[in-house]
Amino acid sequence: MEYRRLGSSGLKVSALSFGSWVTFGNQMDIDAALACMSAAYDVGVNFFDNAEVYAAGKSEEVMGAALKKAGWRRDSYIVSSKVLWGSVPDAKPSQRGLSRKHVIEACDQALTRLGVDYLDLYYCHRPDPEVPIEETVRAMSELIWRGKVLYWGTSEWSAQQLMEAYGVARQYNLIPPTMEQPQYHMFHRQRVEVEYARLYHTIGLGTTIWSPLASGLLTGKYNDGIPDGSRLTLPGYEWLRKLYESEAWQSRLGAVRKLTALAQELGTSTAKLAIAWCLKNPNVSTVITGASRVEQVSENMAALAVADQLTDDVVEAIEGILQNKPEPMEWQQ
Repeated sequence: MEYRRLGSSGLKVSALSFGSWVTFGNQMDIDAALACMSAAYDVGVNFFDNAEVYAAGKSEEVMGAALKKAGWRRDSYIVSSKVLWGSVPDAKPSQRGLSRKHVIEACDQALTRLGVDYLDLYYCHRPDPEVPIEETVRAMSELIWRGKVLYWGTSEWSAQQLMEAYGVARQYNLIPPTMEQPQYHMFHRQRVEVEYARLYHTIGLGTTIWSPLASGLLTGKYNDGIPDGSRLTLPGYEWLRKLYESEAWQSRLGAVRKLTALAQELGTSTAKLAIAWCLKNPNVSTVITGASRVEQVSENMAALAVADQLTDDVVEAIEGILQNKPEPMEWQQ
């Protein structure tokens, strides 16, 4: 396993990490979760990602039970939660958002569900336009001062919002965000590659990217239709099926088929190629992977070796297939 600093912090995260979105509490029970987490942990994964909203809190309960059964030393792994939407159906106004009340109460609830004394990473799951950024920064700083959180960050915040949070923290002697969790994959590049470009150096932003396989599209399993048992067939994911049926997704399938052919030439799979491509970006601190079976964990972890095969010629071939490299800003040229 390769380990990378989380931005400019001193925390080392495994280049590949393991997330529970979609699977824990929906497709997997405690034993299945433990099997997958153990398979990842045994090859060096040290970061396990979660959120209050995943399966309405059930995901954190399953992960917490799995961590208890695993019996790993608490200082050997990193665990996260995210706050915004709440963990109960039809959440009342005080049970969601980034107010000081919900940020602090949601942290306590996540600690209980995960069965840990502190969160290593705690994210604002999306921006909350109804709460002043200063209030949220103060709440996160207080949690760190109390020892309940070690690092705080954001997910899908704009560069402007991140800089506002950073500026507030510096102005009032608070703690700025350490990391951002953006979507990043071969078909979704602008934010990570262009919008955040200055932030990696100016504020030392780390990234824990999600959806490296574009909701399964980059596995190649949808090249010939929707297979039984895929997430597109799960209740609650009708929105994803509609996305699959959209013109944009269907146009991407042509590129995926070409990527599959390239992967075969390299002696690997489309999924490993896609994950390895994300790993090649030096501004990616860790790639969050997901799996519902141990075999999928092993497949994902093998992407580390594929990253070494992505020579300049291979990367150029990938760009030729994608035809979507973002235009740099004027200062980047």
